[in-house]
Amino acid sequence: MRLLVYSHDTFGLGNIRRMLAICEHLLREIEGLSILLISGSPILHGFRLPKGLDYIKLPCINRGETDNLVAKYLGTDIDETVKMRSDLILSAAVNYKPDLVLVDKKPYGIKNELAPTLDYLQAKLPQTRFVLLLRDILDTPAKTIAEWHKHGYYKAVKKLYDLLLIVGIPEIFHLPQEYQFPIEVIQKAHFCGYIRKPQGCKQPEQVRNELQLSSNQKLVLVTPGGGEDGYQLIHTYLTGLKLLTDTHNIKSLIICGSEMPIEHRQALYQMAITYPQVQMYEFTDDLMSYMGAADVVVSMAGYNTVCEILSASKPAVVIPRIKPSQEQFVRSQRMYELGYFQTIHPHDLTPSVLMQQVQQQLVNTRVNNTVDLGGLDRIASLIKSIFTNKNTFNEREFLYSERFSQDILAGKIII
Repeated sequence: MRLLVYSHDTFGLGNIRRMLAICEHLLREIEGLSILLISGSPILHGFRLPKGLDYIKLPCINRGETDNLVAKYLGTDIDETVKMRSDLILSAAVNYKPDLVLVDKKPYGIKNELAPTLDYLQAKLPQTRFVLLLRDILDTPAKTIAEWHKHGYYKAVKKLYDLLLIVGIPEIFHLPQEYQFPIEVIQKAHFCGYIRKPQGCKQPEQVRNELQLSSNQKLVLVTPGGGEDGYQLIHTYLTGLKLLTDTHNIKSLIICGSEMPIEHRQALYQMAITYPQVQMYEFTDDLMSYMGAADVVVSMAGYNTVCEILSASKPAVVIPRIKPSQEQFVRSQRMYELGYFQTIHPHDLTPSVLMQQVQQQLVNTRVNNTVDLGGLDRIASLIKSIFTNKNTFNEREFLYSERFSQDILAGKIII
């Protein structure tokens, strides 16, 4: 059985980390599975890949805060770069002949680069099945609805895709309702739950020994995810440490992220060396070990980071990114309202506000750990059902299907 995976890759590490976690779980759960992953992520080669998974690296595209796409490294314009990527994807599909294609986020890919491949597979390999994976929140409803209408995504899902998997839960964000999915798309949608992150390789005591914490010291972990836009968060945190007295027995571990620009990282290192109780790492591939040992986490609100916080059941202070997408802001607000963590809007972020929240969370012994983290198992189950019922996959058992039906009948979902 052959699975072709397309990973959206224009900003940060979130998408590739999420798709790799899904691929690894599918390989464990589906016997005889072979996966070819296609991505432009510049750090894909740095991950340890399991047997059964290989990848094709596309030229990098970058989306900055202005939301404009550019070639990250090549001296080519964006249209040339997308054409090159599109040709590589099509060539891979022609030769690999996948039984199933799993697409991340955009039904036609970045700037429609996936469309020729989808058209080819439909025409030449009509038995191929297609699954679209969406994270819990894409952007604000207004922006997402406009984008999906503009690019024909609603029609694409109705026409091309067999399943739409949502790695979230409706209690936090009812994606089909918020984005006004038509009934034909709702009928393909499954809420799978969030993705649980496995425990780290090290026990908390090992981490505390590594960081030379005393028995009564508290550990604050600061992580801006991939780090491309994490400078302000870390700078604010380091500045805030000056406000703490010696009675606050805190040690801080700051992990900048591999995507942080080198000039930003160097500036932060210069700040950090003035604090004896601060350690700074550029990157770790075992973040869950450090999160497991932390007393409080300070982070941004990317999907993967939030899943790590929820999996570790840690008190957290979350500062969302607010441009070019409002995804993190919406996520942080919804989860704050349900008591999963504290949040600070970036416009309200000051050293004193941040330190006040950190101190409050250091004495917080109650963490809401009720969120559904069964995403990987449900994704595997649904994809397995496509492979095992390849020609008769018409009846679908929906997670939360009763709620869907009630919402439609009550007029809560616009169709």
